[in-house]
Amino acid sequence: MKAARYSRFGGPEVLEIVDLPDPHPGPGQVRIAVRAAGVNPSDWKKREGQMEQDLPQTMGYEAAGVVDRVGEGVADVALGGRVFGFCVEGAAQAELAVLSYYAPIPPSLDFAGAAALPAAIETATRALDQLGVRSGSTLLVNGASGSVGSAAVQLAVARGARVTGTASPANHEYLRSLGAEPVAYGQGLVERVRALAPGGVDLALDVAGSGVLPELIELAGGPGHVVTIADFAGAQEHGVTFSRGDTGRAVHALAGIGALVEAGRFSLPVARTFPLAEVAEAHRVSEDGHVRGKLVLLVG
Repeated sequence: MKAARYSRFGGPEVLEIVDLPDPHPGPGQVRIAVRAAGVNPSDWKKREGQMEQDLPQTMGYEAAGVVDRVGEGVADVALGGRVFGFCVEGAAQAELAVLSYYAPIPPSLDFAGAAALPAAIETATRALDQLGVRSGSTLLVNGASGSVGSAAVQLAVARGARVTGTASPANHEYLRSLGAEPVAYGQGLVERVRALAPGGVDLALDVAGSGVLPELIELAGGPGHVVTIADFAGAQEHGVTFSRGDTGRAVHALAGIGALVEAGRFSLPVARTFPLAEVAEAHRVSEDGHVRGKLVLLVG
């Protein structure tokens, strides 16, 4: 099969499409003929050497496609079924991928739309679970217009929470469409949030990592009411929980998202698609950081 890989750390130019042996599913796993694979900031951070240090490395943790082989004990999906999910081996940006966690693609979604879901909904669900967001909660999401932020907004609204989200003014109408009350980020954030919620908020989620943890702590009434997925150093400095997947992933999000999608209560736009051969360009666009929605590679 053809797959995206790099043999040295560096910029997007180190990425190449290579021929690798076909993977085979183990017990409880399925193999898919990949039709689409998501691109995430963690991909280029990994490529730069900020994460795993082994070389060479394959790319991608989320994909959607058609089941062409099942492992021992798999009885919940048939050959030819459309599924999306996680490739824990980090080799989803390829013609074939083994998924350890998967779910049926919601009928209304195409492969690109399904491939956009796993990382965003897992990360958002994990953070909301850690915060204890439930019906009646008031939640502030810092960085609410990106893929994880917009997923967190919609999932929190589905739980019955009141959500305020920070974004640039150009994205305020988008946040309103998701059910959030928008506020501009930057200096004066505390005052703007308190104009909407005079008593502050119960909980705060930092998706953007823009150095606002002190303001979030002030608004939420203490560091125990704040979670960040993007500011590791700030979390250590201020006593805030840093949410990371290697301490346990919220894979139950995969099975639950279909009903929300089909009910019109959840959507995650695909900002742009690229053929697998243009994975380097997809990384460049991701690193630029001005994307609303997901970047997706199309395969096959």
